[in-house]
Formats: sequence, C-alpha cells, structure tokens
Amino acid sequence: MKKVVILYGPPGSGKGTQANIIANKLNLLHFDTGKFLENLVHDPERQREKFVRRERMLFDEGRLVTPSFVLKEVVDKVKKLRRAEWGVVFSGSPRTMYEAKALLPVLSKLYGKKNIHIFLLDIPPKFSIKRNSKRLVCEVCGHMVLSEYHPLSAPKNCPMCAGPLYKRTLDTPDIIKVRLKEYEKRTLPILELLKKKKYHFQIIDARPAPHKVLKKIYANFKKAA
Repeated sequence: MKKVVILYGPPGSGKGTQANIIANKLNLLHFDTGKFLENLVHDPERQREKFVRRERMLFDEGRLVTPSFVLKEVVDKVKKLRRAEWGVVFSGSPRTMYEAKALLPVLSKLYGKKNIHIFLLDIPPKFSIKRNSKRLVCEVCGHMVLSEYHPLSAPKNCPMCAGPLYKRTLDTPDIIKVRLKEYEKRTLPILELLKKKKYHFQIIDARPAPHKVLKKIYANFKKAA
C-alpha cells in the first residue's frame, strides 16, 4: 500500500526540502501545495479571472488563500494521483482546520489511515525569519538554496541545474512575519485534531542541517519496514 506523508512546520522549517528527499527515497510524489497555488494564481492566462486575482493578492501578502478554493483543487488532484497509483508527500497541507477535516477522511479512504504519517518540523520564529530571508529559489527546477550551507555568500546559479536564482516575494522579513501569524492562527490548531483522531504524529526539531532532520524522519519508515 502506498503511503501519505504530511510535513507541517512554520516557514523556513524545511518542509519542501524534506518532502523532495522523502519522495525520492520512498518512491512517492511530492505534491507541493504552496508551489501548486503559486503557479496557479500567477498563471498569466488566468489573470482575467476575478477570483484568481483575489487569491493572488492574498498569496503575495503572505496570507492563506481561500480554504474552499484550495480544498477543491487539492482533492481533485489527490484522487487523480491515487488512480495513477502514486503515494503522496504533502509539505504544509492541509493548511486550515476546514481543509484538514475534509481532506484527512479522503486520504484515509484512499490510502488507509495506518499509511498516513504526519510530522511537525519545529523551529522558533527568529530562526524562521533568518533562514527564509536568505533563501533563493531556482527559476528552472525549483530547487531551494540555503545560503548558510552554500560556499558562496551570494550564489547566482542553481547547484542542481545551473539555472538562475531568484528571491520569492514571500521571503522578505515583513511577509514572513505575516505568514508566521497565519501559521499559528490557522494551521497549528490542526495538531490537536490529529492527536484526537489518533493519526501517526511526531514532532521533530528542524533547526539542525537538513540531512540530520531527514535521518530522524526516515527512521520511522525503517522501523516499519
């Protein structure tokens, strides 16, 4: 049976990085909801649509986009992935209690509750702001470069594909603070729901280097093998 892995954590906790590695190791597909939504709301061909422009404004301000909009798009996509026999890694999704209450039962029905593994990558707010403020993203492959682990102080090209790097609109200190408030207000409460519903759930310190955090996450699957 294919697995579902859900990674929670504040901005800069390494959800995307860990999701990519775990997907590769476990032969799963990383469904990056943030990237999915970013591409959707910035799609030039859809800017004529009023609701897309509205969601783009919310996204670029660091606020969560409308839950009903997210839920519909994500559920449709997950069902297609399951039919194609893919397991899935989510990085930061479902993001609100509304989404979690609707999506978790769907995931349980499609994959089985025992095959859903959830991790909280925990870092303090100051660490989040510091890490995200220095983060760059490749325009070509989407690889994220953490300056603190890069040999160059101001890298210009992606170490994976040599594509040009850019700084996301979401990764400025002011926007990060907004995202942290949104996370604390709308995402953290989901953890109580997970405990109540008895999902496999673990908190992991995400401050160490990514490879050390991965070791702690991956140990859970080695035990189950």
